[in-house]
Amino acid sequence: MESTRQRLIKILESNKNAYLSGQELSRRLDVSRTAVWKHMKELEKDGYKIEAAPRKGYRIVAFPDKVTKNTLRWGLNTIRIGKEIFHYEQVGSTQEIIHQLVQEGYGHGTVVVADEQVKGKGRMSRPWHSGKNQGIWMSLLLKPELPPVQAPQITLLTAVVLAEVFASATELTPQIKWPNDILINHKKIAGILTEMQAEQDQIQYIVLGIGINVNHDQQSIPEDIRHKATSLKIESQKSWEINWLIQLILETFENTYEQFLDKGFQSVKEKWEKYGYKIGEEVTISTMRKTWPATLVGIESDGALLTRTNDGKQKKLYSAEIHWGDDGYNANP
Repeated sequence: MESTRQRLIKILESNKNAYLSGQELSRRLDVSRTAVWKHMKELEKDGYKIEAAPRKGYRIVAFPDKVTKNTLRWGLNTIRIGKEIFHYEQVGSTQEIIHQLVQEGYGHGTVVVADEQVKGKGRMSRPWHSGKNQGIWMSLLLKPELPPVQAPQITLLTAVVLAEVFASATELTPQIKWPNDILINHKKIAGILTEMQAEQDQIQYIVLGIGINVNHDQQSIPEDIRHKATSLKIESQKSWEINWLIQLILETFENTYEQFLDKGFQSVKEKWEKYGYKIGEEVTISTMRKTWPATLVGIESDGALLTRTNDGKQKKLYSAEIHWGDDGYNANP
């Protein structure tokens, strides 16, 4: 059930630039005019600039530029994703918070966003630099009615969502590096971390972590990874509004996720391969036993990378070191 604050935000959003009287808001919300005034003061604390005029009422004249639970809800056009939002100024990792919230009974679509992570992590427990107010550090709780074998499809779907958001919002050209990195101009701009709890034939829940370098300048990226990491600001030469980007990601994710549940994985696969890094090109692949050249063909529904060797045979890869050839940044799934 929506809170009074959420309902107030929706009412104000649908009446942008128009005054609404305290009496009218009191009637619509079924609360006292004093309660309306108190809610307005709380919105002002979040950074909304509210104009109150005698005999006219209230109207929003400026929106906040900081991330809060309320600013994320303002204008969020989703049904289930993001209906429960938790925002923190600093956490160890948003993944850890989601796991805790599962134990407290929170359900599908719960989102945790942090301004800063001090123990951010990527795949294989690699550290993820999560600077304060510079990027999107977010985790999403999913409870799909799917068998565990389909869990890798969620990671691939999320990569498609991020690529589509970056392509539509920034006019940049993103690419997806298998299995879970988003690149722009051969440098990593975003990563995905998927953690799962499951029984033999049923996923209990998935924690989907998303880390995006948004407003970093060159100096704010750690020196040891500057050769392989970038940000939206660096690539586009302008700053981005983080609230708006998070909302766009959540809305695009919900639409893509629902289509996936309804129609299957094929559409996700086709989009992934459209954005796939070096699809159709030759790379070098290594295991502990041998090294060989192969052409990247696409992906399989189980998350495997599909390759073709020089003798024309197709081979699925689940674990290998890929030498990409031109960026010094290898994948080691």
